[in-house]
Amino acid sequence: MLRRTAIAISMVWVLAGTAGSARAQDGATQKAHPARTRVVILGVDHSTQLVSRSNEAGMLTVFIEKLRPAAICIERTPELTERRDFYEFTYEVQGIVLPYVATHPTDLCPVDWMPTVGDQQLVFGSDLDQPPEIRPKSGFQTFMSFPDTNTLRSDIFAADDSAMTNPIRRHANTPASHADQDFPRRLYLYRTFMQSRHIRAVAKAHRGQTVLVVIGYFHKPDLENILSQDSTIELVNPSAIGHPTQQDADRAMTVSQHVAVLSFNLLGRQADTRNVDWAWVEQNLAAVERTAPSAEARLFRTRLDQLTGKLSASGAITRYQSLVNETSVELQFDWTGVKDDARLDSYFDPFGNLTVRQRAMVELARAQRASGASNDATKTLDRLAGELGARKARQLYAYVSDYLPMGNSATTPHGIQ
Repeated sequence: MLRRTAIAISMVWVLAGTAGSARAQDGATQKAHPARTRVVILGVDHSTQLVSRSNEAGMLTVFIEKLRPAAICIERTPELTERRDFYEFTYEVQGIVLPYVATHPTDLCPVDWMPTVGDQQLVFGSDLDQPPEIRPKSGFQTFMSFPDTNTLRSDIFAADDSAMTNPIRRHANTPASHADQDFPRRLYLYRTFMQSRHIRAVAKAHRGQTVLVVIGYFHKPDLENILSQDSTIELVNPSAIGHPTQQDADRAMTVSQHVAVLSFNLLGRQADTRNVDWAWVEQNLAAVERTAPSAEARLFRTRLDQLTGKLSASGAITRYQSLVNETSVELQFDWTGVKDDARLDSYFDPFGNLTVRQRAMVELARAQRASGASNDATKTLDRLAGELGARKARQLYAYVSDYLPMGNSATTPHGIQ
């Protein structure tokens, strides 16, 4: 009995020694042939590429070209990415990363996690992806705008600065004063942890290569804290790669990206903040006028001249009326940001889902109302509503009431109630 026990113990030690020797050999092999994946987490302030020249779309494009990643991770769940369903507010994904991946041999890897719609309803009382029929004027799911003047100077590597991320660390480590109100922080921690697991899987699948993660800067500190524990990952700050030059970034801009800047700053809610880099907007418009002169460019030029005081309301009315009369009914914008084609709006603009001619009608009515020609404005809007379905017409009148200011007299829009 004792002999059999001794033999069994000896076999255990032999097997353990063999396994230890194998692990040592594997470790030596890994040291001789390092295969760490370089992971670069670019924290972004969603869609600020539309308001800041130093963070414009061309900056991210040039940065990606310089990095040449084997894979780009984006902030969306795998299931929804498979359906080509993205967040409304991630211009950096739809407007920059997706066009890049479409023309370069780069893997697109969704790494987000979100609670089920049922759980969202339970906690928030709504589906976070589904805006209300009429978006509110303020608060959650209102139209995007950036009133903070600092946003105009936002840099592509802003999230590398601890001054930007330290408040996030404090938030993550500070429970709410009432435990039943702590869900946002707890969701953030779990969501970011699950994002890190997706990123680790991508890094493993691209061992020894470079993986770029383009994600909201809010997630960056915790992701780096978690991923730094993985010995197969080498974390590299984006700023260590080197800053793209402004000249290269300007050259990398596409017509669609120029139009996105123009549409957001001239037609969307950003114009009302007056927090606009007018010189940069002029530069984008000049680029469009050179490469794609069209009714679209004429519309932007008229609106820019209005907003900068170069054109009177009466002059604007003449130009818009000319556009309405001369523009093809079918002419579409090069970019709209529209996610749901059944709606009138986009996250960026109450009237985002219109053709160029139809948008000229909105701007004509805006100019007519501002000049006191309220009856003419009502006729223009009723004419436009007649071209839309019932749902879009209802949204049109609601947004006209909220966002098209009256001039010397008032009128109540009529038509579909």
